[in-house]
Amino acid sequence: MTKLTKFDSIDILMKTLSSYVSNDLRESLKNNKVVTLSVPGGTTPAPFFDYLCNEDLEWQRVNVLLSDERYLPEDNIRSNARLIAKHLIQKKASVARMISFYNKNLSEEEFVIKYESQMSTLLPINVSILGMGEDMHTASLFPDSDELLDALKSDNTLHVVRPKSQPEARISLSGKALASAHKTYILILGENKLNAYKKACSEKTEINAPIRVVFGSNTSVFWADKI
Repeated sequence: MTKLTKFDSIDILMKTLSSYVSNDLRESLKNNKVVTLSVPGGTTPAPFFDYLCNEDLEWQRVNVLLSDERYLPEDNIRSNARLIAKHLIQKKASVARMISFYNKNLSEEEFVIKYESQMSTLLPINVSILGMGEDMHTASLFPDSDELLDALKSDNTLHVVRPKSQPEARISLSGKALASAHKTYILILGENKLNAYKKACSEKTEINAPIRVVFGSNTSVFWADKI
């Protein structure tokens, strides 16, 4: 089962998560020429990225892989790649290789077809950081997506999903890709997210609670209140 750790403040959580992730990456780099770090978008992890980019490790050997992306140009304000470039691919981490999920010359489906083989070579993920919505989604594996079952069960690395609750099509790592991670950290803030996590723990299927795809002994949940 997953381990839940509660922190007294958001800042302490972010600093601790940065220390844990950097240590995990150093350990992985001892045994691998190149390692994969999977990261989420959204504004919540930005302070964590600000700390992580200052960590002293061989960033030139780290592939930074998005867990999901809105299929938008990377200069769009809603682009996850834009946020990660601004907060993580900076300072000591500026030499890391960031993997994009967007090509202006391709549709979402064409992108997945063209890059599936390349993306699969980045697995297994060495360290993964994920968020979770109040609906218990993670990455872009939304419960209201018609593509959810396929994304959870297929052997592919990438999937196009069109959640009914979201304005754009998205490309997401599949359930199998997310579950490949050697170490997973779920980052959540506030009482509503904590209650959603507790609900996910009591659910029986990943269809109702997609976050469960990464539940296991190698997954830790870091929580702090928003106050």
